[in-house]
Amino acid sequence: MFDTLSDRLSATFKNLRGKGRLSEADIDATAREIRIALLEADVALPVVRAFIANVKERARGVEVSQALNPAQQVVKIVNEELVAILGGETRRLRFAKTAPTVIMLAGLQGAGKTTLAGKLGLWLKGQGHSPLLVACDLQRPNAVNQLSVVAERAGVAVYAPEPGNGVGDPVQVAKDSIEFARAKVHDIVIVDTAGRLGIDQELMQQAADIRDAVSPDEILFVVDAMIGQDAVNTAEAFRDGVGFDGVVLSKLDGDARGGAALSIAHVTGKQIMFASNGEKLEDFDAFHPDRMASRILDMGDLLTLIEQAEKTFSQEEAAKMASKLQSSKGGKDFTLDDFLAQMEQVRKMGSISKLLGMLPGMGQIKDQINNIDERDIDRTAAIIKSMTPKERAEPTIINGSRRARIAKGSGVEVSAVKGLVERFFEARKMMSKMAQGGGMPGMPGMPGMGGGPGRQKKQVKQAKGKRKSGNPMKRKAEEQAAAARREQAAAQGGAFGLPAQDDKNFELPDEFKKFM
Repeated sequence: MFDTLSDRLSATFKNLRGKGRLSEADIDATAREIRIALLEADVALPVVRAFIANVKERARGVEVSQALNPAQQVVKIVNEELVAILGGETRRLRFAKTAPTVIMLAGLQGAGKTTLAGKLGLWLKGQGHSPLLVACDLQRPNAVNQLSVVAERAGVAVYAPEPGNGVGDPVQVAKDSIEFARAKVHDIVIVDTAGRLGIDQELMQQAADIRDAVSPDEILFVVDAMIGQDAVNTAEAFRDGVGFDGVVLSKLDGDARGGAALSIAHVTGKQIMFASNGEKLEDFDAFHPDRMASRILDMGDLLTLIEQAEKTFSQEEAAKMASKLQSSKGGKDFTLDDFLAQMEQVRKMGSISKLLGMLPGMGQIKDQINNIDERDIDRTAAIIKSMTPKERAEPTIINGSRRARIAKGSGVEVSAVKGLVERFFEARKMMSKMAQGGGMPGMPGMPGMGGGPGRQKKQVKQAKGKRKSGNPMKRKAEEQAAAARREQAAAQGGAFGLPAQDDKNFELPDEFKKFM
């Protein structure tokens, strides 16, 4: 969603590199480019004005004028100001002192409240809670049924006593759900309310009645990140009509301009708490302003990547794999079965394109990342699963006939099987070297990567050729003497003392013929 903004900002900062100090004109030109980038990204005009004013004021200050690298200081300032308009620090959920904690979802129809209720329920379940989803959207056709299906997929409980489709009192359902949660020992209640296509008095009144009935600990305003500037207007209307404590962004994986999302926290004074960035129930997490700012500026988001890895990878399995790679056999204990297990765990972390996008500097190869075929992992898994247990344990036994059988079983070309096995051996060798502290191949002496000075091979000092004299007459005499020596050697025999022979009739000695 922030690709266009990220590209424009990266191009702007590129123009600053290499400058020893920034002039007033440089600061004005940079501020103008940043302003255009933000406006093109659909950021609200009051937010843009405040942002540019702060950046220009700080860029003219001491922290930039006395810096060794002014361009880096400007990037640092823009990063800090982005974090500020995104809400500053990460906002956490407030839990009630006595259970259950009540969370009410509000927003327009189509913003994704019902699906988000399931995502939030699954996320809270992963935190060790026991959430209950409550169906209070009794107007929209099949809304109750949709919430029941989402709750089942998320593995959480649902309270839906009314069939919906215009039947039932949502305020009474919300009120009864609290007693139901206490009876069934659910510590969190998530109330899914009805929406409308636009702001109207009936919507606001119903939301206010539900709020008064259950006294929620948190009211979360769910906003579609793709609807542009109208998101800000809707947020202001809900803030004034019902009130809310935090914002949840849905559909953050869309390709629309995402500036409205950057504007909400600044305009309403309420922080973004969660973000949904995919269709799966797992594509949901807490919103971290500093990490989002880093992504926009193409600095990566390694903390989120590490957190996802920690959720997916078992510490015990990781230690087991490391011990195999560090073994005295040079990593030969690491088999294709282990390789397949590692691949499947990486796949659980999500899309490969998204994972690579969290690494710093990946914006420069964005097109290549977007063109990655996720099905390649499935093809690789099919090839490995078409092998026998012995072939997976000892890939060296895979010969031509075995390759043909594996290719036929996995529906690929024989060359694909051969390529996979070769890449596996190369990867195993490299991983084993890194695990044993040998460093990255071809990168001796890199800090933290092993391969320090003690591991570098001594370079053989090349002998210098015989220097020629600077005196023309002496140099001519030396060249004549060398020519005479060559003629004498040719008359006596060939190189290495062998008799000189005619090239056409030349034959290798018998001792060498057996090697040919």
